[in-house]
Amino acid sequence: MLGAGCLGALASPMDLWPGDAPGEKTGAAKKNDTGKPSDYLVAGRPILIISNISEPTLEVFRPAKATDTGATVVVFPGGGYYILAIDHEGTEACEWLNSIGVTAVLVKYRVPRREGLAPYAAPLQDAQRAVGIVRTHAVEWGLDPKRIGVMGFSAGGNLCAVLSSKAAARTYPRADASDDASCRPDFQLLIYPAYLVPDNDLYRLAPEVAVTEATPPTFMVMAVDDGIHVENVLSYAIALKAAKVPFELHVYPTGGHGFGLRPTGNPATLWPMRAADWLKGRGLLERK
Repeated sequence: MLGAGCLGALASPMDLWPGDAPGEKTGAAKKNDTGKPSDYLVAGRPILIISNISEPTLEVFRPAKATDTGATVVVFPGGGYYILAIDHEGTEACEWLNSIGVTAVLVKYRVPRREGLAPYAAPLQDAQRAVGIVRTHAVEWGLDPKRIGVMGFSAGGNLCAVLSSKAAARTYPRADASDDASCRPDFQLLIYPAYLVPDNDLYRLAPEVAVTEATPPTFMVMAVDDGIHVENVLSYAIALKAAKVPFELHVYPTGGHGFGLRPTGNPATLWPMRAADWLKGRGLLERK
């Protein structure tokens, strides 16, 4: 449980909820998988997947004190809302963020999809809660409460976009003071995001990711040959432009889906360099 005694020391991982997560059955058997290697290879190496999370957590990764910028990114791995690709879209992303002076907060949100609910419903509650916790304790933890962004891969990118669209009000009953803080990200990085457009209408945004002038500045990456459809970022970019929201979009001819941060000969895997440039250009890597 997240308690006052652990905050100053940034003990990790922390439970997101003071009791059962919303909608989870009280007294039901709980299980958080620790992960297992998948047969799916990225850059010639297997990825570590978690197939069940019923007690969501966050874990804080801090950069070296000498390079700490005070900026924070809350990280949401992908996995179709069925699993979490916890290393190549989670811990490896956190390591990269630390290397450029950014604190990373890795969220293990609830998977698989909850029956009878939208795929993003339970994860959105976890995302709103996680950003609220980070913002509430930012000063205490030595973070800038006005530079808290999110990064998501695939379904995690969808989750970030849904969060940015639905940040005005919590989708669960108030648990404590962390739910009084804004859960709107100050910026977002969507890495080959999924489900932003319906499969039967690739040029119309799904209603749950509606873009308005309140949508945070956005960085996006995707490959044309991505089977999830590059129209996800193209349609989102058009909506951002119409709403006059600053954004940067990188579309690569090849790369497929799920390449993460592992470098290969494909130019798509150079996206972290472009993302660092974007963060720097927005003043997010300045030490404050």
